[in-house]
Amino acid sequence: MKATRLLSETLLRAQERFEETLDQLDVAEANTMPAPLIKSVTWLIWHTARELDLQISDLKNSEPLWFSQDWSGKFALDLPDDTQDWQHTPAEAKKVVVTDKKLLTDYLANSVSLTIEYLEQVDEGTLDEVIDSNWTPPVTREDRLVSIIDDAVMHSGQGIYTRRLVIGK
Repeated sequence: MKATRLLSETLLRAQERFEETLDQLDVAEANTMPAPLIKSVTWLIWHTARELDLQISDLKNSEPLWFSQDWSGKFALDLPDDTQDWQHTPAEAKKVVVTDKKLLTDYLANSVSLTIEYLEQVDEGTLDEVIDSNWTPPVTREDRLVSIIDDAVMHSGQGIYTRRLVIGK
């Protein structure tokens, strides 16, 4: 099995966990931050979709779905489009709310599809290529892909934990 196929399968499991978690919550529960430093399920799904979208679009040298499919307008968040969501304070994270859970699952599905399409097309011979020399050690394409998928898996697990804090099961 190709390494990129393993990444795709891992990402699909994270998406499934997010969807199952969200199915067990109503909108108000999904938007709830159970403690100041624990982000809501809404934020976790939005951030994961956005992280996939922005980082894969960067690897593809294409416009992020956030703009090309107007997810920015659909979410209409009280945050700048260039928000550094991975550094959100609790006050910023509380601004990520939705009135319809489908908005979250649709953006996540589109971002996952974008990622899987990229993984299916990437030449595995380019995985060792350095794509970001601003880090020590420099980041290869493989490093970035593993990091992106690992972040999605981590946040899907956090979503389950957050759901349990919010509804007690």
